[in-house]
Amino acid sequence: CAPYTYPPVADQMGSFPPLWGPASILPDDSAALAMWNSISSDIPTSIDTKVVDFFFRLIYLIDPLCRRNLPPSDYSSDDPDCWWTYDQCTTPKLSGLPPDVADAPEPATLGYGFDDGPSCAHNVFYDYLQSQNQKATFYFIGSNVASSPLEAQRALTEGHEICVHTWSHPYMTTVGSEDAFAELWYSKDGDLPIQMIKLAVGVTPTCWRPPYGDIDDRIRSIANALGLQTIMWKYDTADASVDGTTITDETVETNYNDFLQTANSGAFNSTGAILLTHELNNFTMSEAVKYYPQLKSAFQYIVPVGVSLNKTQPYIETNYSLPTFEQCKHCIALINIF
Repeated sequence: CAPYTYPPVADQMGSFPPLWGPASILPDDSAALAMWNSISSDIPTSIDTKVVDFFFRLIYLIDPLCRRNLPPSDYSSDDPDCWWTYDQCTTPKLSGLPPDVADAPEPATLGYGFDDGPSCAHNVFYDYLQSQNQKATFYFIGSNVASSPLEAQRALTEGHEICVHTWSHPYMTTVGSEDAFAELWYSKDGDLPIQMIKLAVGVTPTCWRPPYGDIDDRIRSIANALGLQTIMWKYDTADASVDGTTITDETVETNYNDFLQTANSGAFNSTGAILLTHELNNFTMSEAVKYYPQLKSAFQYIVPVGVSLNKTQPYIETNYSLPTFEQCKHCIALINIF
């Protein structure tokens, strides 16, 4: 990957937090401050910022399911905050918040998507998706979009769905409310064309995914106030967590195969699934290519999450749209015939 300068983005970088630095409202950003002031009264102050120590994060990486059994000692077992990292809660306990999307609602359907892009090395992967006429949902990190804006544009041009994945990929529940707002504000868009995805790609997403799945009702309130629908998952390949010791390439392949076995058992015949995979590096993308034919055999339909939700208007802008699920089913049927 060779660094390059894209003037429409480079010329505006003074309007953003430092790349990969924790986001906060910039001192001279009156629009961000006005937006925060307009929503801050709706953000609960009774939900504490979480403190997740190093040991807890290490256990999470070794075995994500262990988070259920090793919560921070001072957190109530009643899970009053609907904290996903604690027990995978996706139905908010704070009134007025919509539930997270953790399944593809259509039967025999995989809500297909990839976190942590755009990757500067993704062209071979995108070429493969294009050769299969396969669309997906991509959860873009603002700092990555700033570094690889042309790669981000390719996703939109080829008909993929784009969602927000924060500015710097933090554990969101460990971030104060104003800074959590900034993590989303500078990745997504307000009413101005200087937020990163809008600036680089030209669209304003209406969906997001919290890094590591770390969300509670305080963070949901901020995302909801910004018009962002929360997309989660129930199945994880762990492809981004390979460290060569506790999680190996073989671990990822086992996770893929276990998921395929679940799909082939008929578990998704009534309600589909969302699988966590990543655009992070050559390994994660190569694994996606390797297992795509098997996923295609196991599921009747593989579509972007927005399509599975029949969300035809994925952006604030009205000059882009997604097909309905029925329209996408028709396209898939024709592809399979020919």
